[in-house]
Amino acid sequence: MTTILTAAALHTLDPAATGDAVAIADGRITAVGQLDDLRDAHPGAEVDDRYCEQVLLPGFVEAHSHSMAGGMWSNLYVGYFDNRDPDGEVWAGCTTIDAVIDRLSAADAAMDDPLAPMLAWGLDPIYFPGERLVADHLDRVSTTRPIFVFHASLHLATVNTALMEKEGITADTMAEGVPKDGAGNPIGELQEPAAMRLAGDSFMSMVMPLMSPEGIGAFGRLARNAGLTTAVDLGSGSLAGDGMAGMWQQVVNDPAFPARVSVFHNPGHGGPSDLDDVAALIGRRREESSEKLRFGGVKFVLDGSIQGYTARVTEPYVNGKDNGLWLVPPAQLADWLRPVLDARLLLHVHCNGDQAVDVLLDAFSEVTGGAPYDDHRTTVQHCQLTRDDQYRRIAELGMCANLFSNHFWYWGDQHHDLTVGPERAARMNAAATVLANDIPLSIHSDASVTPLGPLHVAWCAANRQTASGRVLGPDERLTVEQALHAVTLGAAYQLRMDDEIGSISVGKRADLVALDADPYEVGAAGLRDIGVVGTVLGGDHHAVG
Repeated sequence: MTTILTAAALHTLDPAATGDAVAIADGRITAVGQLDDLRDAHPGAEVDDRYCEQVLLPGFVEAHSHSMAGGMWSNLYVGYFDNRDPDGEVWAGCTTIDAVIDRLSAADAAMDDPLAPMLAWGLDPIYFPGERLVADHLDRVSTTRPIFVFHASLHLATVNTALMEKEGITADTMAEGVPKDGAGNPIGELQEPAAMRLAGDSFMSMVMPLMSPEGIGAFGRLARNAGLTTAVDLGSGSLAGDGMAGMWQQVVNDPAFPARVSVFHNPGHGGPSDLDDVAALIGRRREESSEKLRFGGVKFVLDGSIQGYTARVTEPYVNGKDNGLWLVPPAQLADWLRPVLDARLLLHVHCNGDQAVDVLLDAFSEVTGGAPYDDHRTTVQHCQLTRDDQYRRIAELGMCANLFSNHFWYWGDQHHDLTVGPERAARMNAAATVLANDIPLSIHSDASVTPLGPLHVAWCAANRQTASGRVLGPDERLTVEQALHAVTLGAAYQLRMDDEIGSISVGKRADLVALDADPYEVGAAGLRDIGVVGTVLGGDHHAVG
């Protein structure tokens, strides 16, 4: 049975496909053109006018997110900006330390068991200059129950004294990523995963529900509400056990789940420690992929976050902070890359700081001998402080770049004033430079670090505007067309899915998004204000909830 969808406007992102209607059969696009022509070509086809007053585009594609963005909402949100949960409720941001403490205290008062852990997320101390939230603040909420607060970056956490006492985090704790005060006592901040794991049961009780059927289901609702028909879980967990892979298959392959998901394995979250074994494992998982669920990717994380001062940078942070942390020993990186590339797996590598990019490019050159593997599509993720000379090397090595353009809105002012200074802030996420070097480009949210929302991500890349109204690096702004390409075909390319999704083209999967305004009419300034009405996934309709 063929169905013809009509629209007020149809933007296919395929120059060869134009018209005002699209024909769909068996989950794929069979024709694009004028309604009358499609009717003539498909006698007996059903004309579906549900989007006749909306604008249809290819379903958006998110190439850097984490499914924990859904599961996070089982805990308390204490972020600075307003945020919308999977069911559409808007949570007001906590814009002062006192507001954070008040929300935590209200949650504490509502809990029956005084010893049960309290788990919260979204905190970012950089929004509170002059005073950093530490254990002493959380002790105002409770001196008996353990409190664990994930920072927005997911690279740090703050805990209270009760938790540190319970888990044995003391002046004698010598682990990297546990800062101490002048007397040698831990202040309650835990930097990067190894340090956060010192929080023991409290950390695990927060992390485990994030990777659950309920959490993945909530992630699907967030994706649908944002207009995404394909999203990535970029290494939130390990695919070593059959239980995790089976859970993904159970949830995503359910016809009711409203998106496709590409799931990457992060060796840092468990499974084989030998990278040859990791490559063999993910090669086997790749054979378990389905139309909606894709395995076969591996993610490495080299450094931390800029706003958390754990990214590795070549120039010092402007406020005298120490350089960041290595999460993979640089001397070992080539040995980590080689088996993954030899197995032709999809490799994405987190590099926030430019020093991390140097280490990656050197290791990649060592492994490949300067001659890249055919169509490897290795992607430098975040790529935020990457320099012009590094982009030239990325192009020579056949790599891709996925930029964290949301940083301009969420942390642009802080980068300008506090972390890297005006010059480096202006060249962050240099999208125009990426395109000038013919590097395949996508842009992302890194949810739950920032909310899923490709139209907001596109707005950030097209405007480069901070929350205070500054414009950082205006020459690096994208056009509307370029920004939309980055959140559709650009992202699909980096996932090796551009032959299936990313444009409204004959033969591709019938994945579309319906919008209440035309991006080309509202222009760059209006992109983030466009509403999502619903999505189409393989011909099935999913209304925004």
